[in-house]
This record gives sequence, structure tokens and C-alpha cells, in this order.
Amino acid sequence: MKTKAVRMYGMDDLRLEEFELPEIKEDEILVKVVSDSICMSTYKLVKQGKKHKRAPQNIDTNPIIIGHEFAGDIVKVGSKWADQFKPGQKFALQPALNYKGSLASPGYSYEFFGGAATYCIIPQEVMELGCLLNYDGESYFEASLGEPMSCIIGGYHANYHTNKQNYNHEMGVKKGGNLLVMGGCGPMGLGAVSYGLCIENKPKRLVVTDISDDRINRAREVISEQFAIEKGVELIYINTQKMDNPYEELMAITEGMGYDDVFVYVPIRQVAELGDSLLAFDGCMNFFAGPSDNQFKADINLYNVHYTSTHIIGTTGGNTDDLVEAIDLASKNIIEPAVMVTHIGGIDSIAGATLNLPNIPGGKKLNYMHFNMPLTAIEDFEELGKTDPLYKKLSDSCKSHKGLWNSEAEKILFDHFGV
Repeated sequence: MKTKAVRMYGMDDLRLEEFELPEIKEDEILVKVVSDSICMSTYKLVKQGKKHKRAPQNIDTNPIIIGHEFAGDIVKVGSKWADQFKPGQKFALQPALNYKGSLASPGYSYEFFGGAATYCIIPQEVMELGCLLNYDGESYFEASLGEPMSCIIGGYHANYHTNKQNYNHEMGVKKGGNLLVMGGCGPMGLGAVSYGLCIENKPKRLVVTDISDDRINRAREVISEQFAIEKGVELIYINTQKMDNPYEELMAITEGMGYDDVFVYVPIRQVAELGDSLLAFDGCMNFFAGPSDNQFKADINLYNVHYTSTHIIGTTGGNTDDLVEAIDLASKNIIEPAVMVTHIGGIDSIAGATLNLPNIPGGKKLNYMHFNMPLTAIEDFEELGKTDPLYKKLSDSCKSHKGLWNSEAEKILFDHFGV
């Protein structure tokens, strides 16, 4: 059958094309992709082309389909998987395969398997690894956002603290501790805040830094300090650019004790070094941000490592358990992945948005595959709605949901475009 997809042929070379998919094999599954959100990792892929570790060397003749944060419907199931999956089921996907040591991953490595497509073919290793998940949620976009949320959840689970009596590591962030999210008013940071307010071992205080008042104001709108209080957490947003001495002022918030858990969400040397300096005794810093420079370095205080047991880890991606947790929490409205989304578009806007991603303000760019629509900021819906009935409906829906994208708005789009 025919599919329409955004394919990468090389560095900065993305093309929206229609082509024929091969018939699926007995160990493959054909799916209809409904939604796909754009990840900064895809931008890094496109900027590196063949130099990227996950990209095949023959992409100039056998281009790959980009996109790995996607969800949709199962269309056809090969006989090997007929007992586990049925046509018509909604699906979510864990793209971090790590199959037999291979770096191959959807959106990076496969000719017929990626999210920026109307239809694609899921290869057998995905099912073998348990990375294709049945999804029963109401909206597709929350399943798409399950992947970035799983990365955030994986970071929380990977942090650890030590026990001097027996040296056992207690996994996760410290219960009742001070938690700092640096560069935390972007899409992933807000996801981290949303998750941090709902976990069992939640901190007593969650401090979120940024250098943009606009981003901080939006963060307050979607996750307010009062909402956090209701969850039993003191939430503090801070613009560190306005501080005379960020170290002293951030440390003072903790009465000089420091932060038990620090997440660094921006790949900036000074931020990482500040985070290291703010660690409490046995504090854990998670360098979550992925730098594009493979020589990215920062100074750490090894005196503190030795005497006060500070430690640094890094996480990238999540596992299937993290994705299951993300989808479950979203379906129960315990977390709000929608806090990450600021722009909506159709399949025709993916290539341009990906190539220009760092220059487009806001958070996640969410795209739908089965219609064309310019990439549009949610905050612009109201103005556009003065002349366009569709945007009027979308604006009203988002306003009734704290300015956030939501399942009702998704259905409005589907009804309008006949999806």
C-alpha cells in the first residue's frame, strides 16, 4: 500500500514523499500512524546525517523515515503475532530497542519504520522485545508523548542515594528532599515537574530554574505553585539570570543544606557546574540534557565526591516499564503530558519544523499525519479564530483546559479533516 512520509536522504535533506510499502512478512505488523511529536534528537540526526551513530550509510539511496514519538492504530498483523495483536487496536511504542547490541532505532535507522508517516511497518524485533504496547487511552497525542515522558520517568528512577551502613543504593529521588530542575521550563522540564508532583517518594521542595520570564510565566499557568501545594510539595520557579549570586540564593532556599537531587535539562557547562556545587550530602546530579558536542566537558568538585558522597549520573531514553508507567499515569490524569506541547501541525509541516527546531520558541511540536496544517502555536489559535471557525473551536477547547492541548481539541481536528 502507499504511504506518505518524511524521509531523510542526508544532512539537512528531508523530503515529504509518497511511495509504496512492501507487503508485510509473517513477523511484521502494518500500522496507521496518527500522531507524532518532534524530538530535538531528530534535529541532531538531521544535522549530522550519515555521521550520526544510528543512521545507515546508504541513506542517500535508501532513505529512512524520521520520527520516533508516535502512536496510532494497528492495521494488519503478521501470523507470528496474531495471538497478541489485532487490527484496530491502538498502539504506543518504545523506540529504545537496543536489539542484540544494535543501535538501530525507529526514526533513525529504518527505511519503512518511523513516525513521520501515514503508514509504516513495524519489524519483528520490536514485538520480540515487548516494545509495541497496546494503548487504551482516549487520545493519540498522549501515547505519542509517552515516549518523552518515559525518558523523564527513567531519569527519576535512575537517581540513587547511598546507605553508609551497608552500602546499598536506594533507587529514585530522595523522599522529602530538595529537588532542583535546572533549565526546567522547557517541554521536558515541565514534564519532569508534572511527574515530580505525583510520585510516591515526592520531594518536600521542587525548585525550577530558567532564564526566561515568558517560559516561567507559562510554567506557572500550566503547573501552579498552588496546585503543587495541594500535592504536598513546595514549588518554586526562579529566573537565575536576575540573581546576583545564583549559588548563594539557590542554596539559601534549602537553609544551606543543598539539593538532594539535581536534574540538568540544558547542556550548558556553567549550569552543570552550578548544579554540582549545589548538591547536598549524598546528593545525586542527573545530567539529563544531551549535548551535540561529543567533547562537552565541565568541572566537578572531586573533594565533595570523596568527602560528602556527591555523585553524577546521566540518563538518555527510558525503558518499556517507564513507558507503561507514563501511559498509565496519563490515562488516569495523574500526570499531564500536554504541558509539554505548544504547537500543532500536519504532516506537511514536519520537515520545515524539524530543520528549524531550535529557532521555534515554545515546547513540543505535535503533528498529525493524515492532513496538512501549518505548524501553529496554541497561543495563536484565538487570533486565527477571529476569521477561521476551526481555530475558534480549537481556541475555545484549549482555553477550557488551562491553555493546553487536549483530547477534545484532537477530536475537533479529526472531525474537521475526516480522520
